[in-house]
Amino acid sequence: MEALFRVEPGLPLSVGQQVVCGAGAGVAVSFLTCPTELIKCRLQAQSALATASVATLGVTGVATSIKFNGPIDVVKHVLRYEGARGLFKGLMPTLSRDVPGNAIAFGVYEALKQLMAGGRDTSQLGMGALLTSGGIAGAACWALIYPTDVVKSVIQIDEFHQPKYAGSIDALKKIATSEGFKGLYKGFCPAIVRSVPANATCFLAYEFTRSILG
Repeated sequence: MEALFRVEPGLPLSVGQQVVCGAGAGVAVSFLTCPTELIKCRLQAQSALATASVATLGVTGVATSIKFNGPIDVVKHVLRYEGARGLFKGLMPTLSRDVPGNAIAFGVYEALKQLMAGGRDTSQLGMGALLTSGGIAGAACWALIYPTDVVKSVIQIDEFHQPKYAGSIDALKKIATSEGFKGLYKGFCPAIVRSVPANATCFLAYEFTRSILG
């Protein structure tokens, strides 16, 4: 998408242009990550249920809580009972997370780089500046879009035949009503601790790859 906005070869994009590029990337990423995150969420939910069963029922309770034997088994189960569309359950909240999330991340990242460089030319920035910009961009992104990630997760692990939630808005309302504002940021601390170094590294790899490709 950068090529569509770049007027001249090598000319840096503005912050606004990077925001639009980030949003576009978020659309593509959503379709790729939705099925994999559905698999991840269902396996994590199963693991949590198994742990709770051990605590309350002992080892004998684990067998009743094990539904999937691994990622492939999750895919088979979803295709059998929900069809191919089932793999994209939670796509709308995924889009609601990744489109603005990537827009924020790329926008903040570019704004911080240009602030540190004193202009659009950020080619002379060192690794420390790039890592700092990437880490802060990741933190800003997750701080703003985390509630949509919570909604996405509960939608993806919801029962197919007897769903607890009628949709994303319903899930948002029920979480806010039953758990309050804190419920929308459940698990935020470990997520942000993971996000800062992960995004810092990703943006550094992005810059390195872009410099190689020219």
